[in-house]
Amino acid sequence: MSQFPACKHKKRKSPAATNVLRWLAAEPYRVFFASGAVWSMIGVSLWPLFYAQQIGFYPNFAHARIMIEAFAGAFVVGFLGTAGPRMATAPKLTPLELSWLFALHQASAICHLRLHHAWGDGLFVALLGSLLLCLVIRVVRFRQEMPPPQMLLALTGLACGITGAALMHTEMTAGRFRLAGLLLYQGFLLPPVLGIGSFVFPRMLGGDFGDPKTAAQGRVKLLRAIAAAALLVGSFFLEACGQIIAGYALRAGVAVIYLLTEVKWKTQQAGSLTTGLFWALAIGGMGLVLAPFHYAQHVSIEHLLYIGGFGMLILVVGSRVLFGHSGDLEGFFAKSKWVRLLVFLGVLTATTRVVPAWVPQTTVSHHIYAAVSWSLLSLFWLLWHRRRFAKRDEEE
Repeated sequence: MSQFPACKHKKRKSPAATNVLRWLAAEPYRVFFASGAVWSMIGVSLWPLFYAQQIGFYPNFAHARIMIEAFAGAFVVGFLGTAGPRMATAPKLTPLELSWLFALHQASAICHLRLHHAWGDGLFVALLGSLLLCLVIRVVRFRQEMPPPQMLLALTGLACGITGAALMHTEMTAGRFRLAGLLLYQGFLLPPVLGIGSFVFPRMLGGDFGDPKTAAQGRVKLLRAIAAAALLVGSFFLEACGQIIAGYALRAGVAVIYLLTEVKWKTQQAGSLTTGLFWALAIGGMGLVLAPFHYAQHVSIEHLLYIGGFGMLILVVGSRVLFGHSGDLEGFFAKSKWVRLLVFLGVLTATTRVVPAWVPQTTVSHHIYAAVSWSLLSLFWLLWHRRRFAKRDEEE
């Protein structure tokens, strides 16, 4: 009996579908950035739903995990999955690797939403471990040149995220619980902000990428990255051991000194997003400075770091990636009322969320206000970039 031709065709993907998958695998930020922004809206919406008695659980852990692992984690994976192979001049991710990473990302977020935090953290560890393995294999076996030494800090962030998420489900003491939280909520993001930032911020100011120009310069940058990574991790242990002010001071000092040393803060081109970059750095720095002196309310105060610092930086750097890969790099430096609105919403969210630290009776209302303003920021950011998510750089 002869086979029907239709049976043969069903076993294959169309060339167009295959090309799209390869394109997305080569630039995984397109799916991860969009997913992360959507999950951030879900993560903050838990607070208004709780106060409206639409959910039956207190959302502190679910909210924190979704915002760190599903929102920030998506941007970290999307950025490193795109930039890592390019920096090493190695093969880009394959469609199979992209599918595996994205499935782990979604499964982890869904588990946290359903309060299965052990499963969610385990899948998050698998996500970061898989990404790390993909990058290490490419650097060790296929690289044509070494990635910038600052990327060591990005790998430090992955290691902190893996360790912090894993420690969350071991036998706990107060010190170990605090260490696990610091490694996951701050260690996962602060080292990559310094490492990626020292590479990308110069470009966002209108100059060149902050990569070393000579072998000697590369060695110096590597030593600085190693020292910064060791001191940042050490600051988490200091705080977990009760040396709160010393831990914060070390962390803030390392961040300031490293960025001032590695980045030439001379603005050659400036736009509304450049202004957003400076606002994010300023508000994030305020969170690190103020939190140890009001430690009883450190969770609220640290939202200056989480929202104004990490959150806004994620969206600003994400915008730089979207503009660059859609062939409209100059658009990043445009002055725009729309972008000013996005920056205003980010600043408003951070300041609104921190108010309950000093005015506790506003906790419920300001949780709701902050959730609404962040949801609007994420939604408007997605709408603003909707065409850039699907637009290719024709020169590439």
